[in-house]
Amino acid sequence: MKVYHPKREWPEEYRKVLEEMRDIIDPVTGESILDSGVLAGIEVTENTLKVWLKFESQAEYNILGGAAMAYSRIVGSIMEKFALVKFDNVYVYDLRGNIIGKFEAKKKKAL
Repeated sequence: MKVYHPKREWPEEYRKVLEEMRDIIDPVTGESILDSGVLAGIEVTENTLKVWLKFESQAEYNILGGAAMAYSRIVGSIMEKFALVKFDNVYVYDLRGNIIGKFEAKKKKAL
């Protein structure tokens, strides 16, 4: 994982993904997830995107409602923008490394 910092020099494949992430809005702040500080880290390979978000997904947080719904919306937006459209596999993690969003393209069986 590469820790996200806005002034970091990013390889081309990372810059493309980060530019598209500018369109994903944090519903709590109304800002891009890059500007609001929600994005913790990212890893880009040929067919896989991994994203780490700055929150914890423990069960006790989920009963609070609003925050859980906001983060769920962010995860959904990441999946909508990148899963299968640009990457075969997309994984979204919380700060503890728990998977909170996962998409894996089904492999086609060889004949």
